[in-house]
Amino acid sequence: MPWPPVEGIGGKPLERLYKRKFHGSAGSIWAPTRASAVLRPAKYLGESVSNLRDSLAVQFHAEPNSEPIEWAITDGLVGYEQAVAFMEARAEAIASGQAREMVWLLEHPPLYTAGTSSDPADLVEPDRFPVHQTGRGGQYTYHGPGQRVAYVMLDLKRRTPDLRRYVAALEAWIIGTLDAFNVRGERREDRVGVWVRRPDKGEAAEDKIAAIGIRVRRWVTFHGISLNVEPDLSHFSGIVPCGVTEHGVTSLVDLGIPVTLPEVDAVMRRAFVEIFGPTVRVETPLLPSHAA
Repeated sequence: MPWPPVEGIGGKPLERLYKRKFHGSAGSIWAPTRASAVLRPAKYLGESVSNLRDSLAVQFHAEPNSEPIEWAITDGLVGYEQAVAFMEARAEAIASGQAREMVWLLEHPPLYTAGTSSDPADLVEPDRFPVHQTGRGGQYTYHGPGQRVAYVMLDLKRRTPDLRRYVAALEAWIIGTLDAFNVRGERREDRVGVWVRRPDKGEAAEDKIAAIGIRVRRWVTFHGISLNVEPDLSHFSGIVPCGVTEHGVTSLVDLGIPVTLPEVDAVMRRAFVEIFGPTVRVETPLLPSHAA
C-alpha cells in the first residue's frame, strides 16, 4: 500500500481521497446510527442514499498485543495553539515508538479555525473571535465551550493504513455515541458531515451536529472530531460552517436532550472501545506553557 503524503489529509481534500466531489468541509464528517461492524446506507425522505463511506468496515482495532490507547480528559478551556503544539509533539513521539496512542477530550475557548480548504469569503465576522490557521483538512469551523472536542492520535500502521477506513471509523464512533441518546444522524453523499433531520424546520431541513477534521503524518493521526453538546449556536454565525450555506447547526441540547459533558464522555468512550479497542484512563496532558 502506498504511503500518504507527508501531511496526509491536511493537504488533500476528501473529494480527491474518494475520487468524487463533496460540498462542504473537506475532512469534516458528522453522522449518528449504530456502531456495528459495517455501516448501512442512510435513507433520506424514503429514498436509499448510496454513499461510498457506508460500505467501509469500521472495526479498526490495533494488531494483537498492542497497548491500550490512553484516554485523557482536560477540564476547563484549553488554548488552541497549546493543543496543536501538544498534538504535534505527541504524534511525533508515537511515530518514533516513544509514546502510546492517545485520545484527548477537551473544550476550547470561543474561536474559529481555518482548514486547508477554507475560503476567506466564508469568514463572515473576522473580528468576532480569534481565527487560527490550521493544517487539518476542511474549511472554517467553530470551537467553544459546550462542544466536546476529541483529538485522536493513532498509529494507523498498527491497524490498517487506509485513510478512508479511518474516516469511516471516526464517523461510526460519532454515530454510536449519538445513537445512545436516541439521536439519528446520517451521512450525505454530496457533502461531508453528520446530519440530523429537522422536520420541525421544514420537510427537507437538516442540521450538522458533529465534525471530523484530521491530519496524518508518518501514518500517525492528529486533530480529530467535535461534537456539539451545548455550545452557543449563535457563535457559528460568524462563519459559513464548513462552507455549507443551505443548512444549519444543532446540538444535543438544542435537540431537547439535557445531557452533560461527563455523560457524553462516558458514552463516547464506550463507543470508541467498540470500534478502536481498549483504552486506559490517564492524567490530563502537561501543556506547553508558551503557547496560548
